[in-house]
Amino acid sequence: MKRLVLIGFMLVLGLTAVACGGATTAATTAATTTAAATTTAAATTTAAATTTTAAATTTAAATTTTAAPILVQGVTDTTILIGNTAATTGGFATVGVPFNAGIEAVLKQVNDAGGIDGRTIIFTHYDDTFVASTGLTYTERLVEEDEVFALVGHFGTPTVGTTLEYIQEVGVPMVYAATGINALYFAESVANPVMAVQPIYMTDGRIMAARAVQEEIYGETKDQPLAAGEKVGVIYTNDDVGLSIKAGIEIEAEILGRTADFSYQSVSSYTFNTAVIMLRAAGVKAVILAMNQEPFGYALNAMSAQAFNVPVFSSYVNADITVVDHYKYNENRPIYVNAWLDIFDPEGLYGFAQSYWDFVATMTAAGYDGNTVGKANYTANSFAMAGYIAASVFVEGLYRVETNEEALTWASYIAAMEESAIDIPMGGVVDFTGGKRWGIASMALMQYGFTLGDNPATLDVTETDFVTEAFAKVRPIQTIEEIEGN
Repeated sequence: MKRLVLIGFMLVLGLTAVACGGATTAATTAATTTAAATTTAAATTTAAATTTTAAATTTAAATTTTAAPILVQGVTDTTILIGNTAATTGGFATVGVPFNAGIEAVLKQVNDAGGIDGRTIIFTHYDDTFVASTGLTYTERLVEEDEVFALVGHFGTPTVGTTLEYIQEVGVPMVYAATGINALYFAESVANPVMAVQPIYMTDGRIMAARAVQEEIYGETKDQPLAAGEKVGVIYTNDDVGLSIKAGIEIEAEILGRTADFSYQSVSSYTFNTAVIMLRAAGVKAVILAMNQEPFGYALNAMSAQAFNVPVFSSYVNADITVVDHYKYNENRPIYVNAWLDIFDPEGLYGFAQSYWDFVATMTAAGYDGNTVGKANYTANSFAMAGYIAASVFVEGLYRVETNEEALTWASYIAAMEESAIDIPMGGVVDFTGGKRWGIASMALMQYGFTLGDNPATLDVTETDFVTEAFAKVRPIQTIEEIEGN
């Protein structure tokens, strides 16, 4: 019975990027924050941050005065000030509120344990309601007026896309972007303050393409990789998501030496059937759907209407059973999606990995377990997991600077983040070494389907014939290189 609960829970893990990037899928209803800005410190204290900042110095010249670059701000002997701007009211509050709760829970845990080198981390937040111009205004306020040391959990495609140039010009560290846009991708960019964690759509596309070719699901006995010369069709939306994923597919097709084997069809609201007809006529053996949830559902329905039964591969953002019409599902058209978190461990308590229980303990200690008045239960919330991961990765850099016995500056922090790969709670690793800035580049593979077993809603009865609709794991977290080598 516990296993069915786990499978159902796994579905929401891919929603973070989509919800932060423009989709309308919502998680569980969350309490919203109405204040424009909030500042939280350790334990139960809620107070405005008091920070001291190294003032900019001036260098006298014959006719000019030039401000020296900022080396550090938001750091005192007792505090480290960080912040973000995220939607905590309006349509995206169901994402932003639990996301920030995950951040706050980690910071409480760290602060309760004595902080970093004796410093308490204070978190300031502004509600940008998912509006780009508002996000830019609040980002500038955080950096220039609040003088934060870092932006942690920079939230959503509108704000992230609008503020990236500003962040790089100023040099303030930005850890974890709650979106996957390709503007976050840098192959070799040492000392770049932009440090994305969540998989970038380009990387997502690369993994989709590698798996579409390498998975041993083809041939008469369905145990062979895609033969040379056989084709993969790609249906993509002409937007940030579709074009970003398509760019990754094209890169991977070239790496695999299979560029000629990929055929592309752009779609709008009224052209899904046409795209499917074109790819079916081309004889493709698999289809990659480069898009988010709503068009993903349209494309699956179009394939069903045309009885086009080939394997389907898609993004981690589509690990969502609500966009699959189970009445139109055909086992000869298996559906595979990436997943960047994996909470399963058959040897763990109730089948959960220990890293999941660590998350639960952290959220519970912060009161987000349903037993604290005014706080929701986020122990099974994917957006809270994302915030938890954002804060955990940020804090790892602080611990590294402390271990190195260095002064905490922007430069020392970014260099510490680039020292070695960082383990992701409930996930793989993110590697900033050598200036890599492409987010998590390892993902599991999920397959849509149905299982028979016990109904988790009837605790007093054990059934064997209850049908569960789910995306279940069929491949563990793997790097692109591991997938390419299969």
